[in-house]
Parts: sequence; structure tokens; C-alpha cells
Amino acid sequence: MAASQSFEVTVVGGGLGGLCAALSMRRRGLRVTVVEAAPELGEIGAGIQTAPNASRILIGLGLRAQLEAIRTQPEDQVRRRWADGSIIAQLPLGQRVIDAQGAPYWHYHRADLHQVLLDACLDPDGPGPVVEVATAATVVELDRTDPERPVAVSADGRRFTGDVLIGADGIRSAVRDLAGFDDTLVFSGEMAYRALIPGELVAADPATRFLVDRFHSTIWYGPDKHLVHYMIRGGQYLNVVAIVPCTDTIARDWSGPATPDDLAAEYADWDDRVPAMLTKAKPEDVSVWAMYRRRRDPVWVDGRVALLGDACHAMLPYQAQGASQAMEDAAVLAEELGGITRAGIDEALLRYVDRRAKHAGMVQDASLQNMDFYHLPDGPEQRARDEKLARFDGESDLSYDWLWRGSPLRDPDTESIHYQFAR
Repeated sequence: MAASQSFEVTVVGGGLGGLCAALSMRRRGLRVTVVEAAPELGEIGAGIQTAPNASRILIGLGLRAQLEAIRTQPEDQVRRRWADGSIIAQLPLGQRVIDAQGAPYWHYHRADLHQVLLDACLDPDGPGPVVEVATAATVVELDRTDPERPVAVSADGRRFTGDVLIGADGIRSAVRDLAGFDDTLVFSGEMAYRALIPGELVAADPATRFLVDRFHSTIWYGPDKHLVHYMIRGGQYLNVVAIVPCTDTIARDWSGPATPDDLAAEYADWDDRVPAMLTKAKPEDVSVWAMYRRRRDPVWVDGRVALLGDACHAMLPYQAQGASQAMEDAAVLAEELGGITRAGIDEALLRYVDRRAKHAGMVQDASLQNMDFYHLPDGPEQRARDEKLARFDGESDLSYDWLWRGSPLRDPDTESIHYQFAR
């Protein structure tokens, strides 16, 4: 059944999840307005991983060519010990993942992926009504006087009315708070440094040259902390995420500035190659963020207001699935709303939650389990963990096959499964 021409959706939040939702709904014929607090749409300078489950969603949105132009493909996933850099395990990615899971494992600069989604939302020649975008629109009120036409009201008085209002505005969601959902925010006790290191500096140092000879997605494991890094923009930058115990200041302020020396000092007693690598970070591209999560909670809908992504299931980054799960939300939400008229909205939103809350909750739980799993002190538990990692059947209780294979969609998405990928 085609969606009604008068069917309108307001998406609050213009990040990756919000734009993926907007584009997914546009392609199913819905009229979408994205409302963003920032003065212009964009993403921070950092990397992002899309495992096959997310790649499948993005390719299914008709973006294969655009993604191939900006992606970097890791050929292996490498697990290393903190003290000497010895390899615990090495799993081939690249073509093996495409053959086994039917979609690629790719890395991007977040800003590049965001731009691809935004361009597709605004493309006048794309399928469906062009997405409307409103910036500098901080939502401060929800007007639900007419429960079937919720209104997002911005600080400057603009009113954005639709048949459905989607809160895709991140872990500190204003929509969530204004709609009166329970406070499920939990502090992890940890913080994450994010940094970009110029690839040319990595290549010029014999100690770190190995990182550009063959692109890897690498995780180093150590007591109370770990380190992830991978190349983006074809080797222009090494993206780094370094997770350590949180300071009181960052826990209070949520984020703060940092220097390459601050970052390297956290790993001063690790394998010499680690601080050698981290001191090369661009000073303007180092920051530190407190890591919060949301307690698993299946309440994502209140009337015609629904939540998506971090607003409802923010998770720790130990499965590299936060954005990927938001993209799955977006695809399922669009499938439900795109197949109804206005009379069916309430039931469609409930089906969306029913199809997504348990799945995303399992990934939340696994990500939380991995916080301890990644940070074990050296000893018997650590050795047992390393043996499990060497088998590469997954982490915690979730297998990669369960996480990466298949589609959350009921409609077989031929655009995501019938492409040949370059070998």
C-alpha cells in the first residue's frame, strides 16, 4: 500500500542515524523534515566502522557507488597484546566477509559518510520527495495538543509539525526528555580519546610503517584500557579510539580538550610502538569524551513520538555497532511507516519497536559485557579470553555471524544483495 501524500515525518537530529532514517523514508514516499540544532549539518572529524549489517542497509539505499568512492577496506582484523604487541589472533576481512556475509566491512571518515547521506536526502533527482532540512533549530518544546500531529518547537519559535515525530538526537536526546521517557542514562566509569594521525607520519616511522603496508582494523587489549585504530580516507589518516578510566573532570563535563602527549601518556608502559604512534596525532584532532550508555529499555514510543538510535539504545563502543544499530532502526522504521496510511501509524510504530528493541538490546548487553572482557588483568581469565579471541567466533555472547548476516527488513532488499564488489 502506498503511503499517503499527506503523510509527514519530523526527524529531530541530523546525524548519521537521523539522515539514514530520513533517506530511508524518502525512498518509501514519505515527506520528511530534518530538524538539527547545529548551525549547519556535519559530523566530527573521526572514523566509523560499518560492519556488513550496516553496509547492507546503506547499499540498499542506492549508495553503493558513492560509498565505494569514500570507503577504506580493511583486509584483516588484528588482536594484539598490550605489553609486547604480540598478535593474539588475525581474522581476514576484505573479500572473505563479502563472500560469507554478503556485504562488506568498510571504514569511513564520519564526515564523508554523513555528506553522502545528506546529498542523497537533498538530491532533486532521487526517488521520493526531497528531504527538507532546518538548521540552528534547537528543540525546546513538544506541543502535543493534537496528539495525531506532534509539533517540535525550536528555541527561536519555529514549529515543525508532522504525523510522526522521531527523536534521533543522540544519547542526550531532547526529544526523549521532553516526551517524558524514563531516564536510563548510566555512566560507564570510562572515557574515550579520539584522534586522527596523518598517514604520512605513520608511514615515515619504521616503528609504525607496518600499519600502512596492509590496512587492518586493530584492537590492543590491556589491563583497564584498550586501543582501537584503523585507516580512513585510503590511508590519509589513522583513526584512533583509546579507552581508559575516566577522570572526575571529564565525567562531570562529558568532554574536553586533550593533547597527543596526554593520549600517549596513558599508554606509556605499553609496547613502544603504541606511544610512538599516538604522539603523532594532530593536536587539533585529539579530544576526550566520557562514555555513557543507556540501560536496556524497550519503551521507545509515546503516542506519535518515537525514538531511534542512541536516543533509545545508546551502547558502549565494544561491538563497534552504535551507528550500525541506528541504521537498522532507520530501515525498519521506514519499512513500517512506508507501507501504511495515516490511520495505521500507531500500530506501525509499535511494530517498529517490537522488531528492533530486543535485537538492539542484545547488542547493548554484549557491548557492556565486553567492557570487562576487553580490560582483564593478565592472568588465567585473560588467557582464556585470548583463546576465545583466537577462535574468532565472536566476543561475549554474540557471534559475528548473528550480528553481521541477514537483514532486519521483511522486504528482500535487492539493491543491497545483487552487487558484485571489486576484488
